[in-house]
Amino acid sequence: MTNAGVTAVVVGSGPNGLAAALTLAEAGVSVTIIEGADVVGGGVRSAELTLPGLLHDECSGFHPFATSSPFALAAGLDHDVTWRWAPHQLAHPLDGGRGAVLDRSVDVTAEGLGTDGASWRRMFGPLTERFDTISEEFLQPVIHVPRHPIHLARFGAYAALPASVLARRWSGEEAKGLFGGVAAHGFTRLDLPFSSAIGVALTTSAHRYGWPVAEGGSQAIAAALVARLTSLGVRIETGRTVTSASELGEPDLLMLDTAPGAAAGILGGRQSARARRAYRRYRHGPAAFKVDFAIEGGVPWAFEPARSAGTVHLGGTFDEIAASEAAVARGVMPERPFVLVGQQYVADPTRSASPSDGLNPLYTYAHVPAGFRGDATEAIIGQLERFAPGFRDIVRATYVRSATAMAQHNPNYVGGDIATGAADLRQIVFRPRAGLDPYFTGAPGAYLCSAATPPGAGAHGMSGMLAAQSALRSLP
Repeated sequence: MTNAGVTAVVVGSGPNGLAAALTLAEAGVSVTIIEGADVVGGGVRSAELTLPGLLHDECSGFHPFATSSPFALAAGLDHDVTWRWAPHQLAHPLDGGRGAVLDRSVDVTAEGLGTDGASWRRMFGPLTERFDTISEEFLQPVIHVPRHPIHLARFGAYAALPASVLARRWSGEEAKGLFGGVAAHGFTRLDLPFSSAIGVALTTSAHRYGWPVAEGGSQAIAAALVARLTSLGVRIETGRTVTSASELGEPDLLMLDTAPGAAAGILGGRQSARARRAYRRYRHGPAAFKVDFAIEGGVPWAFEPARSAGTVHLGGTFDEIAASEAAVARGVMPERPFVLVGQQYVADPTRSASPSDGLNPLYTYAHVPAGFRGDATEAIIGQLERFAPGFRDIVRATYVRSATAMAQHNPNYVGGDIATGAADLRQIVFRPRAGLDPYFTGAPGAYLCSAATPPGAGAHGMSGMLAAQSALRSLP
């Protein structure tokens, strides 16, 4: 161990805080994790929110990069977590019982898209074949020296386009809607540059690795990491909220798995004035309004393939999705918001209660304006009824977590922003602030390791690992 005697404190135990702690501990650093909640995990927690025996993921429910990211491979998550896949990775219903399916196979997906299939195959076939090298490039800061410039250039040519422009390569509503729903994961207007990036990345990931769920709930990811950390002697303290770095003594390294504004508050005068201003000006994006349902049986989707899909996107046509995302960005609640539905139980039956009672947990959230204080429950149910008539009849219980409640549940979700930052052009390139090292806070020995740093949101652990590697390089 080359770093014997070096100490570190990690504030926050989301997947990135745990990843930072593990990276440091494996390098011989003595690590303490401090978490404000009573349990660790941040965005990878699960709980019985509706009825006993029904396990709901509290935020992150599907993990497109968790089986293949450099951190996941280094941490051995493929061995410590049991991953499960639904028969279909994604379904996108349209009115009239039509729709599209995103399959692990590019060819199967293309076959379901009619005349657009050939174009889908031409685009995503080569990207899927090269996905391992492409993901190695985009799962790090945008500004870097690429190891695979040709592969990155092909991905970047698509990713840099507004989603509204890239969608023009398809003529049918099925292919356009399928791509638009994935692009909407960016929580941004679909007519902006780089709004295709998340859609291209997630779609290609679905073809290469699928969108798996963790057996036993997303909490299994946190549990696996905690087991590894404990074996390395890492100390974990829960139920303690840190408001100032002065509370932490003088560790050699301080890792902050927090939003930038909270980091600036904790660091206070230790941070340079320029960095502090940048952190306090960091922009957060739209919010999520989450409703979990206990349902009897399965959702009566009119588009039948959706019944065996892990994820279902409800937004209608590409134009409808683009209009609703634009309204949310303006601070206006749309009548028909984009809704993501998680049917994790399709892949992982352990999420459900006893098979004899036929009850299943259903996960949904709608995109709503930042800080939205209204109730989007009926809007979510309205979208479910639109594509699954009779849905109300199978609901046995609900659990609502509004945008403001999301922020209270996890302080990193400022205003209900579960992506920990607006996905505008500036913050895609310079996240959380302009600088050579996006993880360095401007305070000696202190590093930001949350999803506000590259490569951004997702339970892939890369922000934590890269921040910890940056911190290790600073050691004498």
